[in-house]
Amino acid sequence: MGVLKDKNIVLGVTGSIAAYKAVELASRLVKAGAAVEVVMTEAATEFVSPLTFQSITAHPVVIEMFELLRETDIAHVSLARRADIVVIAPATANTIAKLAAGLADNMLTATALATTAPIVVAPAMETGMYENPITQESLARLRQRGMTIIEPGYGRLASGTVGVGRLAEVEEIIGTIRMVLGRGGDLASRKVVVTAGGTQEPIDPVRFIGNPSSGKMGYFLAEAARDRGAAVTLIAGPTALSKPVGMEFIPVRTAEQMHEAVLEAILGADVLIMAAAVADYRPASIVGRKIKKDKERLTLELVRNPDILAEVADRKLLKVGFAAETEDLIENARAKLAGKRLDLIVANPVPASFGGDAIQAILIARGGEVTELPPLPKSELAELVLDRLVELLSADVHK
Repeated sequence: MGVLKDKNIVLGVTGSIAAYKAVELASRLVKAGAAVEVVMTEAATEFVSPLTFQSITAHPVVIEMFELLRETDIAHVSLARRADIVVIAPATANTIAKLAAGLADNMLTATALATTAPIVVAPAMETGMYENPITQESLARLRQRGMTIIEPGYGRLASGTVGVGRLAEVEEIIGTIRMVLGRGGDLASRKVVVTAGGTQEPIDPVRFIGNPSSGKMGYFLAEAARDRGAAVTLIAGPTALSKPVGMEFIPVRTAEQMHEAVLEAILGADVLIMAAAVADYRPASIVGRKIKKDKERLTLELVRNPDILAEVADRKLLKVGFAAETEDLIENARAKLAGKRLDLIVANPVPASFGGDAIQAILIARGGEVTELPPLPKSELAELVLDRLVELLSADVHK
């Protein structure tokens, strides 16, 4: 989450029972390297103690309208100027209405009115209040003014009823913050297509040929590209990972489905990153009912799946491949790089690369340059790969 490092984030907390979730949000942002300053409404202090936020952020919590942070430092002016982004989570119907009307009668609304930084609003309230036309009109005004609204979730509410109005999950809020901060990054105006996860080739209704790919590498690449301002399309096989925020997400199961999705997605794209572990073969036919265990042997006839990278070899876009090998790592990776006309290939040994959060990789460029990397978190490798892509895009290697 490099886009959060050293950013000044003003976190506004209003009087909702969901205020307790803002504690986790603040903690996650601080751990990611952001400087977080919390502004609470008076009502919010009835739900969470200001001391809780101060302990997590190591900054004083601002509540009073005319509080001085230093001798002559008027809080709402100082915060507004320092902020790289203002995040209001949870945002009550009352605060949303004030923001829409341009009121500045408390510390939070005054800061929001004074700042030129982007503002993210995450509503949390009872279903009736959220669906009320007045609230919806207020949210529409905020969108028109350029604020980013994170839609609330559906589920059990504090009243005991079930409906729309739950504060979005912390992961979604952080993803949205990263997306907003990343606008104008070094991949702004670029379209990036990423594939992730393993494919599954059905044998019968309950069995398939697959592999243990977790999809993490592809997801990290897609999120890192989004954080740099790219318009990202993520095409993913089945994984246990949550759908990322701020990108087009296309779920697929089989290699043929991924093949079709990639060919459509790369129209107008600048970059294709094939991080998915695509099955090379599939059963020649799928049995319509569950195969019974009544034979000592079972023979499957397999046929080749489409080779996606080979098919797009002549397309004028940057292409990055992955080579997961059990032997002759560099030699096999070089052969794949040349045979499929890639601009960059990430070679890594298996099974060490599957499933975990860390990876040891070797980057091989089209010109022959080899960069051997130490074991790294997959998130860090994603940033290094994108650094290379930015260099290649700047050089316009396909002009």
